[in-house]
Amino acid sequence: MFYELTTLRTAIFGAGKAAAGLEAWIAQGAGTLHGAWFSDIGQLNEVYLLRGYEEAGEMLVERERLARAEDPFGCAEHLVGYEVESYRPLDFMGAIIPGEFGPVYEIRTYAMKLNGLLPTMEKWQAALPKRNEYSPCTIAMYGVDGAPRLTQIWPYPSLEARSAARGQSVADGNWPPKGGPDWLTPDMRSTVAMPMAFSPLK
Repeated sequence: MFYELTTLRTAIFGAGKAAAGLEAWIAQGAGTLHGAWFSDIGQLNEVYLLRGYEEAGEMLVERERLARAEDPFGCAEHLVGYEVESYRPLDFMGAIIPGEFGPVYEIRTYAMKLNGLLPTMEKWQAALPKRNEYSPCTIAMYGVDGAPRLTQIWPYPSLEARSAARGQSVADGNWPPKGGPDWLTPDMRSTVAMPMAFSPLK
């Protein structure tokens, strides 16, 4: 399985205006849409798309469609830029299940040390089942292009629930994974995003 995380940078208040064209663009393309969100806390005026592909070739076909498009994403008039990143799930992660788990979604990306993937994956595999008891992780995945990185998506029913789950898991000694941060760098980013109307993850 391959995942593609697309970040669309929109004009001010552009997410709502871009939604119809974006939904149509996705419906015409390859892959499976898992989530579509707009940023609420963090870098503003951004939209995030998470799509899955069974094969890398399928993902590349979709990239080619995008590269050659006269109207990228069906909403170019509302965009000021975009970037597309490729991922694979951590080895032990299951399939993404659509449903209502939010509406608050946190997208976190950690830059890893150059040799950090396998140690990070080992630490996460040991610790994540316990962490999921506080709040479930939608997906944790590692970049297969660009710099070494780990991106996770976490849903919460509210910001208060997010604070409670994170605080209690740390207080109980069940998060972060023991030794896990040793393989990360200080380059860490977090965005709180809300699902768009057509997102399978809500």
